[in-house]
Amino acid sequence: MILFLEYPKCSTCKKAKKWLIENGVEFNDRNIVSENPTAEEISAWQKMSGLDIKRFFNTSGMKYRELGLKDKLENMGYDEKTSLLGSDGMLVKRPVVVGDDFVLVGFREKEWVERFE
Repeated sequence: MILFLEYPKCSTCKKAKKWLIENGVEFNDRNIVSENPTAEEISAWQKMSGLDIKRFFNTSGMKYRELGLKDKLENMGYDEKTSLLGSDGMLVKRPVVVGDDFVLVGFREKEWVERFE
């Protein structure tokens, strides 16, 4: 069973959750804000996904803009970035889907179809 991290008010998360249900994918649901991922989880997921750590940031979020991260991320170390992501679920790009051997960040239907079919 996969782990589905979402922000329930997020329209993309709602669309992704609907897609999972319609495609018969079983999942455990987790609110990314009230149970935000830890820095350790983020680090493990990043390594499993093979994605750049920057892909885990919600670059269109208010919190990201408030903190001026667009200009700051480049000068931050890896541990600093994972700590920051682990400090606030609103900074994490969503939804995040974690399987036994894969991680998907964001909802790109084509990528999901390839993974689950």
